[in-house]
Amino acid sequence: MDLEFRYEVSRTAAFVVDGNYRRVALQFPDELLKDAYRVFDALRREIELRLEGCGDRSRDVQLYVMADTTYGSCCVDEVAALHVKADCVVHYGRTCLSATSRLPVLYVFGKEILDVNACAESIFDFLISACKPTLILFGLEYAHAIAGLEVAVMARSASRFDIRLHYADILFSVFDPTQGSCRQTDGTAHGRRYCLGGLIWEVPEGCKLEDCVLLWVGSDDAAFSNVVLTFNACEIVRYCPAECRLMKDVAEKKKILKRRYYLVEKAKDANMVGILVGTLGVAGYLNMIHQIKALIKSTGKKSYTFVVGRPSPAKLANFPECDVFIHVACPQTALLDSKEFLAPVITPFEAILAFSRGSEWTGEYIMEFRKLMSYSHQEVNSKVDGARYSFLNGGYVEDLEENEEELDGNSLELSTITEKVLKVADGHPSSMMAKRTAKSGLEFFSTRSYQGLEIGFKAPTTDVVTGRTGKASRYDDERTGESS
Repeated sequence: MDLEFRYEVSRTAAFVVDGNYRRVALQFPDELLKDAYRVFDALRREIELRLEGCGDRSRDVQLYVMADTTYGSCCVDEVAALHVKADCVVHYGRTCLSATSRLPVLYVFGKEILDVNACAESIFDFLISACKPTLILFGLEYAHAIAGLEVAVMARSASRFDIRLHYADILFSVFDPTQGSCRQTDGTAHGRRYCLGGLIWEVPEGCKLEDCVLLWVGSDDAAFSNVVLTFNACEIVRYCPAECRLMKDVAEKKKILKRRYYLVEKAKDANMVGILVGTLGVAGYLNMIHQIKALIKSTGKKSYTFVVGRPSPAKLANFPECDVFIHVACPQTALLDSKEFLAPVITPFEAILAFSRGSEWTGEYIMEFRKLMSYSHQEVNSKVDGARYSFLNGGYVEDLEENEEELDGNSLELSTITEKVLKVADGHPSSMMAKRTAKSGLEFFSTRSYQGLEIGFKAPTTDVVTGRTGKASRYDDERTGESS
């Protein structure tokens, strides 16, 4: 596929020149990094031609290639862009289209190959047997082919008037937070209008979304999983461009909800909660973290906030005091399969379900944490008195009461905290061994069996001798032996 066509070099150059930007960050995901230099070179030449054409030769535009993003490559890495004092970002490849908080962004989705005729034929055959309105959703990398697909399907269905087919549109491809761009929250319904993962569509008049079939054109990736979980009450089918056929069985995807429900129940029994900062660029992430911390505090539990970049089992294993982690990230990276992790990793929506006493899961699932800022359960009280039934423990349990004197620097001096913990550890060494009874990380580490190396340990004194010298393949003493 032509470089100019795939990476939209002319459109990108026009965005830079018309916006009067001087320092431009080009963000590439790992799979497109091989083309970074060619795109850089082509874009630089195109910008120079445009500046020369408009008589503005004095402006010097600097381009910077960004790779190895701090978090998911689908999000704009504003932190890395600010390191080079960039005025804007050009984001290449798959994206979640999460709103940025500082820098204007041009999104270049890329263009994957789609056999329009084969896809239209499969969709038409499906529409003949379908008795519901059908909504066409798609991966953003196939957005360039949707207009042609619509024409091809229309040509095949020209003789039929009972086919009800509707297409989603791209919400935007340029976002500028400095101009207060209006943007709807993902997954939110505004009347008959829905929005998710950078797509926006309307439900046919007189219908509910649950009455429609969602037909996804694209690969089985995080964006598709987002659709399946968010609209789990709908019938969903997928057209696979690689295999040129429809795949109707998404039962395995929906089984994820059962696993997530189990993690919610497990999180209810947690005493210490770790909050993982999974983004520093998506607008509103700080408000979400503050909201979660307030919710955890109201239940009498302890929370710790961690910034570890991309979470991995090895990284989170360094924090054994945490019973559960909450991953605050964009919709396409927030969901982690935590089977290999020491403690489960849940989403902010699952955390609200777990720590809001009296809440019940109705089947609704929200991936976009910005929607949770205005999300509230009716008849939910985080301070319900009395015991709570634990499905995992098989009985009623009492949550830890909110301490009158919290173990933090605002209420107690460090020396007082240490003294209190040591007294508890000395008096009840066995009762504090379980994570369930520890009320803070300090208590957990002071009562576990392994305390680390002893500070007063003295190694036995030995004479210092000279070791072997030379290269490992042939030491000096071995050469001496050969010569003799």
